[in-house]
Amino acid sequence: MNIRTTDHRTPSPSPASTSTSVPAAAVPPPSRPGVGQLRAPYAEAVLGHAGRDWLRLNVPGHAAAPGSDLAGVFGPRITALDFPPLLDGIDLGSDTPLDRALALAAEAWGARRTWFLTNGASQGNQIASMVAPALGRTLVVQRSVHSSVIDGLVLSGMDAVFVQPSVDPEQGIAHGVTAADVAAALERTPDAAAVYIVSPSYFGAVADVPAVADAAHAAGVPLIVDEAWGSHFGFHPDLPANALSLGADLVTSSTHKLAGSLTQSAMLHLAEGPFADLLEPLVDRAFRLVQSTSASALLTASLDLARRNLVTDADATGSSVGAADRVRGAVRALGRFTVVSDGFHAFPDIVRADPLRIAIDTRAGGITGHEARRRLFRDHQVMVEVATDAAIVAVIGAGSVPDTDRFVEALHTLPSPLTTDSAGAGGGAGMLRLPAPGATKLTAREAFLSPAVVVAAAEAVGRISADTLAAYPPGIPNVLPGEVITAEAVRFLQRTATAPNGHVRGALDPGVTRLRVVA
Repeated sequence: MNIRTTDHRTPSPSPASTSTSVPAAAVPPPSRPGVGQLRAPYAEAVLGHAGRDWLRLNVPGHAAAPGSDLAGVFGPRITALDFPPLLDGIDLGSDTPLDRALALAAEAWGARRTWFLTNGASQGNQIASMVAPALGRTLVVQRSVHSSVIDGLVLSGMDAVFVQPSVDPEQGIAHGVTAADVAAALERTPDAAAVYIVSPSYFGAVADVPAVADAAHAAGVPLIVDEAWGSHFGFHPDLPANALSLGADLVTSSTHKLAGSLTQSAMLHLAEGPFADLLEPLVDRAFRLVQSTSASALLTASLDLARRNLVTDADATGSSVGAADRVRGAVRALGRFTVVSDGFHAFPDIVRADPLRIAIDTRAGGITGHEARRRLFRDHQVMVEVATDAAIVAVIGAGSVPDTDRFVEALHTLPSPLTTDSAGAGGGAGMLRLPAPGATKLTAREAFLSPAVVVAAAEAVGRISADTLAAYPPGIPNVLPGEVITAEAVRFLQRTATAPNGHVRGALDPGVTRLRVVA
């Protein structure tokens, strides 16, 4: 059960970040949260329900038995809180704790309405893609979107016009798109349904959302933002403003990433605006289509708690920003490695950097990112989020203050077995000459659902791909379902796959020797 909340939009802060040289205007800090934000109604209701003496003759089958293996490994409290949906007084009825939790989340993020997702932000991207056909035939999409957006194109059957992101040739990573490029794509797409972008990027690059929103709205279409990595935005003066407050119409928020909820939990936010009346019932129907009928009470409760923590404990988030700033400061002072976001000012599509993302160029210190990540994990029990050939990315969740000295010390005790010339899949500039996309012959849905055959890579040239193939890094889809496979793309993918630490997502085999094509 989801309820609609009205007129909760409040401006979110967008002050200059201390972690990047990209300029941004300072704005006042957010106002104090309302009294209701101090509560976590759904989590409290589940906790109260678990405190009663139940004889559980329903699913889940573990029945919260204290002697079960689950209780033995995770603790009896976890199994006691693991309730199915549709319980009277929790999520069934009117004005339920779930209704109130959703209303508080909408208020916190400045949304007209919020949906809790238990299938991750991927579910939100699929929903957004599925409702777009009500607005037009073609989606204008940033090429480096998450694979779940391409999955959404398969589900919706829409056509797509892609806008290429900027690519850092030194780092081998993709950033964002400019408003001018989006406007140009819209001008050649008279049947556009919506614009779909990613902000922030995996490396923390924040797009000029207001400018892109203006371009979309000038063309009469909404802006959809995959803000999976920015669910914490807007909750502290040192963080960028969230996309809803900057003009986005529909926003996917992967709350578990940096906002503190459990893995696989996320939110979808709908803005109050000219498209809200049309989109709200469509989103609601699509939500029910792809949401599990056995949504996890644990995941849902964690979303409720994460919202409360973000809204009510800005000091903790500030401490997290301070911890990340200390790491960047130490890296700069010691001089062996460099901070990737220090170079963001060179890219016109980047206006801010997420201060909770710490991207470090390891090749400057004589070791590839992949090797640095492996050694940090194996020798120091330090886990980082991702590695490319050139860099590692560490993240600090909002409200978390890890042992940053331990990380800095471990990083600087890494050996220097490699030189900056020992680049892997994304290292050399030659590897980043991305192949031009082949001609589009079918929609992603038509190609994906068509009968397909697997052929040798050389035989696939000139045929229509049934799969999505993306070289990592930088992770931009190089071949999409419905596109003609070119010889250039095959060479690029095979060269990537055979390079040290190279990887092609969606490939049938590690060497990309075979491809799936439409029969």
